[in-house]
Amino acid sequence: MPTTALRRCNLCEAGCGLRLEVEGDRIVAVAPDPDDPWSAGYVCPKGMAIAAVHHDPDRVRRPLRRRPDGGFDEIGWDEAFTFAGARLREIRSAHGADAIAVYFGNPMVHNYSAVFMLGALVNTIGTRNRTSASSQDTAPRFAASHYLYGNTLLLPVPDIDRTDYLLCIGSNPVVSQGSAMVTPNVRARLRAIGERGGRVVVVDPRQTETAKLADEHVFIRPGSDAAFLLALLQVLVETGRVDRERIAEVASGLAEVEQRLGAFSPEATASFTGIAPDVTRRLALEFAAARRGVAYTRIGTCNNAFGTLGTWATDLLNIATGRLGAEGGWMFPEPALDGAQFTRFAGLNGHARWKSRVRGLPEIACDLPASILAEEIETPGQGQIRAMLTLAGNPVLSTPNGPRLDRALERLDFMVSVDLYVNETTRHADLILPPAWALAEDHSEPVSPSVSLRNTVRWDPPVVARAPDELADWQIMLRLAEELGGGPVGVRWVDGLLRRIGFRYDPERALDLLLRLGPHGDRFLPWSKGINLKKVQAQPYGLDLGPARTGIRHRLQHRDHKVHLAAGPFLAAMEDLAREIMCPRDGGELLLIGRRELRSNNSWMHNLPALVAGRERCVLLVHPADAARAGLRDSQPARLESRVGTVIVPVRVSDEIMEGVVSLPHGWGHAASGPWQAVAGAHAGVSANDLTDDQHVEGIVGQSILNGVPVRLGAVADVVAA
Repeated sequence: MPTTALRRCNLCEAGCGLRLEVEGDRIVAVAPDPDDPWSAGYVCPKGMAIAAVHHDPDRVRRPLRRRPDGGFDEIGWDEAFTFAGARLREIRSAHGADAIAVYFGNPMVHNYSAVFMLGALVNTIGTRNRTSASSQDTAPRFAASHYLYGNTLLLPVPDIDRTDYLLCIGSNPVVSQGSAMVTPNVRARLRAIGERGGRVVVVDPRQTETAKLADEHVFIRPGSDAAFLLALLQVLVETGRVDRERIAEVASGLAEVEQRLGAFSPEATASFTGIAPDVTRRLALEFAAARRGVAYTRIGTCNNAFGTLGTWATDLLNIATGRLGAEGGWMFPEPALDGAQFTRFAGLNGHARWKSRVRGLPEIACDLPASILAEEIETPGQGQIRAMLTLAGNPVLSTPNGPRLDRALERLDFMVSVDLYVNETTRHADLILPPAWALAEDHSEPVSPSVSLRNTVRWDPPVVARAPDELADWQIMLRLAEELGGGPVGVRWVDGLLRRIGFRYDPERALDLLLRLGPHGDRFLPWSKGINLKKVQAQPYGLDLGPARTGIRHRLQHRDHKVHLAAGPFLAAMEDLAREIMCPRDGGELLLIGRRELRSNNSWMHNLPALVAGRERCVLLVHPADAARAGLRDSQPARLESRVGTVIVPVRVSDEIMEGVVSLPHGWGHAASGPWQAVAGAHAGVSANDLTDDQHVEGIVGQSILNGVPVRLGAVADVVAA
C-alpha cells in the first residue's frame, strides 16, 4: 500500500504544498495539498512534475569521468574524490587559489544543507573567483539593500495581501509565483486586491500573464524602468506629496536626491520610456493617493542597463510615499532563519571589496558577475582561471555570450560539476558528481522565508530513502572540502581541531543551532517559548510566527539606524541616466527582452515530457508591425542577430509585445545535451544568451544586460541569399 508524504515543493521560493503517494522508492502520484495553510491547494505544473526528476532515466546516478573522446565512464565515489582532490590541490599549489573558479545555480538556494556547506567549501578553496546565478538577476537588489539599509540580505517585500494599489514594474509574478516575494497562487491574490476595491497596474514591454489580470497595463521601453520610477518621484516632489519631515525621521540624503530629480520630469523622460507625460503624472498621483500602496519591481528591472538604479528607485518611491514598513506596503520580514543576521559573520555584507582581474568588475555579497568567466579563463597571467567547480548550475545557457563560455570551458585544465544531469555546461567536466534528488533529503527553506510576508518555518522529512550509493549535495561538498584540507567550517585551524576531537558534521544540528539563535529562537533556554528544530518538526505544516511587523528601525543595520538614500554610486548613476535620456543611442535596432514560462525552471527540467508537451514555447514574440517590416509571418523561422551571435527561431506574431521589442524565453538551447538528455534534445530550442553581450554590463554591480539587448531581425531566406 502506498504511504502519503507531505512536502513543500523545493523548485522555487513559493514552496507550494504537495501530497506525494510513495511505494518503496517509487513516487506513484503527486497532488496539490489542499490543507497546506500557505498554498491552499495551489501548485504549478513544475511542482506536479517533481517526481519525474526522481525517476528520470537520464538523471546521473553515479560519478562520471570524461573520456578523451567526450564520452563518460562511471567510477566509484572514492576514486572520484581522490581524483578531484588531487587535481584541484595541484592547480591551487601551482597557480594560487584564484585559479579555481566556483559557479553555483539557483537550485542551491532551496537546499538548506547545501547552503550551509557552500561557504565552507568556497572558503576552503580560498578563491575570490566565485560567481552564481544570482549575479545575473539579484545583484542589484543586494546592492540597493546594502547601501540603503546596511545589509545585503535585508530585502523588503510587497505586502500584496493587504495592499490597495500594486504598481508592478518589470515583473510577472503570475508566472514566477513571486520573485523575491513568496506568494503561491499569485493569480488569486491579485484578484483579491480588486475584490477589496484596490487596483493593480502593470508596467512592462509585454502584456504579460500578470498584465492580463491587471486593471491597467502600460507599455514601457526596455531599459527605462529607472527613468520612469524617478519620473514618478519627481512628480510627487513637484506636487508636494512628499513629507520631508517624516522622511527625515527615518532616512538621510533626500535633499541630494532631489537636487538631481529635475532631469527626470515626465516630459523629459517620455521619449526615453515611451510613456506619455500625462500617464506618468496620473500614475504618480494615483499611487500617492492610495490608502495602502506598494511599488514592486523584479527581474525585468534588475537586469537592464540601469538595473541597480531602478531597484534603488523602487525603494525610494516606497519610502517617499510612506510605504516602507507600512501595512500593505514595502515590508521587512523577520524569518526564523534570518540570513541578514549572519551576513557580517559570513562576509556577505559588502560591495566592491575586490574586483575581477581582467575588467575590474566588482563583487557584491562575495559574488563576481558571471560575465567574467570566459575572459578570466582565456586571459593569461597570475590569477587566470584554470579549473572550475560548478554546483547545480548551467552557465553556458544562463550567462551572457554562452557560445564564448562554451568554447572557453574546453581550455580549462580541470573541471568538476556537482549536478544531476550531463547538460550544456557539465558535458565539459572531467568529473560529474551526482547528488541524490531533493526528495531523498529532508527539506527546510534556507532563503525563501527572508522574502515572505508570513514569518513561517517548516521542516519536511525525506519522501524516499537514498539509495546505498547515493550522497547528498552537502556530503559531496564536504568530501571535496576535506580533500582540499578543510571541513564543515572552512577555517583551516577550526576544521583541523574538529577532526582531532572526532566531530561529525550534521546539517540538522546546524539548522537547529541557527533557529535557536534566530529572531524567534529559544536561545537554548528551557523555559523559553521560542522555537527550535524539534518544535518545528513536531508540526507537519511547520510554525506560523505571524506577519511582518510594521516599522523599520528594528531591521535597519546602519549605525545611525536610518535609511541612507544618497549613496555615491546611485547619485552618479542618476547623472549617467540623465545624460542617456538627453542623448539616447538609437541604432534603429529592435530590443530583445526575456520572459518566463510557467512550465520552465530556468535552464533545467526540460527533460521531463510533461513540461515540454504541447505547442512549442521557445518562440520569438514579434509585434505585427515589426514582423511586416522584416517580411515575416506567424510560425515562420527568422534570423535574430546581435553583436555577439545569431540564432534561427520561429516567430509568433502578437500585439502583446510592444512595437520595437522582441521577446525570447530564457533557458532553452539544448542541442548539445541531446546525447545525454533525450527529451530536452528533442525540444532543443535556442538560447537567448547566445545573443546577450558579456561585454555590456550595468554600471554599479557589473551585472549582465539581459533585457534591452539590441538585435536585428530578418527572414531566414536572407541568409541563403547572402
